[in-house]
Amino acid sequence: MHVLLIALAAGYGVIAGLLVGRPLFRLTVQPDEPWRAACPGGHPLTGPAAGWLGLARCAPCGHGGHDGPSGGWRTGLGAYGPSVPLVAGVCALVCAGLAAAVGARPELVVWLLLVPLCVLLAGVDLAVHRLPDVLTLPMAGGSVALLGGAALLPGTAGSWSRAVFGGLALGGAYFVLFLINPNGMGFGDVKLALTAGVALGWYGWDVLFLGAFTGLLLGAFYGVALVLTRRAGRKAAMAFGPFMIIGAGAGILLGGLAAG
Repeated sequence: MHVLLIALAAGYGVIAGLLVGRPLFRLTVQPDEPWRAACPGGHPLTGPAAGWLGLARCAPCGHGGHDGPSGGWRTGLGAYGPSVPLVAGVCALVCAGLAAAVGARPELVVWLLLVPLCVLLAGVDLAVHRLPDVLTLPMAGGSVALLGGAALLPGTAGSWSRAVFGGLALGGAYFVLFLINPNGMGFGDVKLALTAGVALGWYGWDVLFLGAFTGLLLGAFYGVALVLTRRAGRKAAMAFGPFMIIGAGAGILLGGLAAG
């Protein structure tokens, strides 16, 4: 049964990962620019959810050409980021790992739903150094609501009230860091911290501390590496969201294993 759960989670991850490419393309714009509504060839993006859902390709353009400044996907929507198979593989691997660690507990559904959104946020932040409100705010509210529903079901291994306080605590901590150094910590990171705190707080304060510290440590190492290799100055902006997400993911994995 456990092996089947892992396989199903991996399959879900592949499907979800294949659908990340289109919103990633649409959201990778500068703060003063509107979300993209057309492919690089100028064809309007249509389909479910006003063109937000669908594969990262444009039917009129086909599979070739229109690569963006970073090489991108070899598809009609390939302007930024890694290849679509890589994104799908990452989603599948993370989902399988969560299923293996958490098992058939109600909160697993919440974690699996968050995976493609976190991958999407990480991709946008790496591309244009921003964490859009259209993702971070609904994620925070949705996490609280979904975990509240999970807490009502038998077999959960966490605390909903602690998750809420965890979100407020980590969000507040990041807000203080933002006030201290607004050039080094974006307000989007503060909003993402709400979701990270909710997810980590579900399993305990020790898990919250571990996940938050891991993200900060990884981000610090990356920043130092950029300076030492002269790829960026000390005051240069960097994408911190991916490290927050990796830290939170590591905390959830360990929390799920410990709860088992």
